[in-house]
Amino acid sequence: MDYLKDIIKDFQGCISIKKNGSIIFKQAYGYSDYSNKVLNTLDTKFATASAGKVFVAVAILKLIEQGRLSFHDTIDDLLDFDLNHIDSKITVEQLLNHTSGIPDYFDESVIEDYSDLWRDYPNYKIRTSRNLLPLFVHKLMMYQRGEKFQYNNSGYVILGLIIESITKVPFDKYLAEFIFKPCNMLNTGYYELDRLPAKCANAYIFDQERNEYYTNIYSVDVKGTGAGGAYTTVGDVELFWKMLLQNKLLSKEMTDNMLSLQSTNFENEYYGYGIWLNKSEAGYMPYFQGCDPGVSFLSSYDREKDILMTLVSNFGNNVWKLMRELKTQNF
Repeated sequence: MDYLKDIIKDFQGCISIKKNGSIIFKQAYGYSDYSNKVLNTLDTKFATASAGKVFVAVAILKLIEQGRLSFHDTIDDLLDFDLNHIDSKITVEQLLNHTSGIPDYFDESVIEDYSDLWRDYPNYKIRTSRNLLPLFVHKLMMYQRGEKFQYNNSGYVILGLIIESITKVPFDKYLAEFIFKPCNMLNTGYYELDRLPAKCANAYIFDQERNEYYTNIYSVDVKGTGAGGAYTTVGDVELFWKMLLQNKLLSKEMTDNMLSLQSTNFENEYYGYGIWLNKSEAGYMPYFQGCDPGVSFLSSYDREKDILMTLVSNFGNNVWKLMRELKTQNF
């Protein structure tokens, strides 16, 4: 597909496009280690930022199907720490669909750059979901629970802690056993930045003043939490979609609920459980995404055309703009 060269020009990361279950385009670009000129490959593991919320949502929905949890359970019944000013009657469903009003440790309407969080609280302390509590547990509610939809990272930190409270194992270990392993996602996990396994891409930020790239190791959590931070490959993302859409992770009824409209706002943002939705004439098209300093990820499934696109960049490239341009092509 040489005609895509101009569209993909200067992209750094991986792109995968599947139609009717078959790969029609798959390519890696740029470097996983910029200084040593180590190339990205199709099996490079990339950080995905908030994309990990979809895995947490599936785990919570699975626990609900097993009868170990319910949509209407409240956080005061599930958590073992002082909630301070946080409404104790927030439900699991309100956390899932971002209508809880819980104080967000990274309120994107107030804080522009994620790296600003670590000016007063060192990022190397963040190795579990519980380590993030000091950043929001003493704050006031953003709005009354159930009042509206507003994307919220703290809500998914709490969901990660709920998984741990119920299963008695770290949430990432639970995801590995009951989500990643069944999907054969052998290259997916939550890794610490100072202990990355083989074939993980460094993520890079461009310093305009010094005209050079630097890694994001001081700009993000050392290890992912319930809010995001999983490393994965484009191939593993496709395996996840396959198992999810074939109702192998959840029942058909629960999968349909997950991919159906659960909350929205006046800005025409649409959300299911742990997954974003694009509204179209054919219905709601699911996608999940993530953005951190040096990290950008987007994976979208077009039900009508049966096209799955996954784009991930370890140089913070604009995967949203690129996907819009790719969708104009006649695949």
